[in-house]
Amino acid sequence: MKKSLNNFIAVLALLSLLALGSYSRRVRAQAPPQYPILDAVANKVVKKYQASSCEQLWIKKSQNAPPKPEEQQAIQLLHNDPQMRAAFINRVAAPITNKMFDCGMIP
Repeated sequence: MKKSLNNFIAVLALLSLLALGSYSRRVRAQAPPQYPILDAVANKVVKKYQASSCEQLWIKKSQNAPPKPEEQQAIQLLHNDPQMRAAFINRVAAPITNKMFDCGMIP
């Protein structure tokens, strides 16, 4: 379970880094819809990154395991709903990117 959550976090971090620039401009132009479940997941992802040491993040990154079925469903949901994806990325991108920068994972 912990490994699958770590894989999910890694995939979402990559997605957030890739999509941050293009989606943040669009979301500012319109009010984002409310997604209570997404907010809870985003908070959990952010807390996981903030609570992890740099060493733990490097280990997770090196494991490179494929996502579990429930993680794939969540990723597919984000692929299918651009507004939800933008809301999620806007919530997690800055804290995850800052932690990855602090850990030397981003040049």
